[in-house]
Amino acid sequence: MTAASSILLASFTTPMQIDTTPGSMLWLIPLMVGIAVVYKATKVHKIKAWPFTKETALLIGSIFVFVTVAALILHGVAWFVTEQLPSLTGGSAF
Repeated sequence: MTAASSILLASFTTPMQIDTTPGSMLWLIPLMVGIAVVYKATKVHKIKAWPFTKETALLIGSIFVFVTVAALILHGVAWFVTEQLPSLTGGSAF
């Protein structure tokens, strides 16, 4: 095994660190586009440019709305558990 291939293989042993900042959440957009394109490509019988683009854009939009709503709900639950629940119970939430 050469040194270059060893370095390449070693780079896959540690995961890439992605923060949870709003800017890093933009990495979800290429993932949503990839999922929508592959899903629609496997579901349609004939791929024509305009209908495929329209259906894919609709699926991307629906995935985006679902992810946004899920993130807002989870953020609200986390806020309630960490900020409001301790004052209601008189102690720590954990």
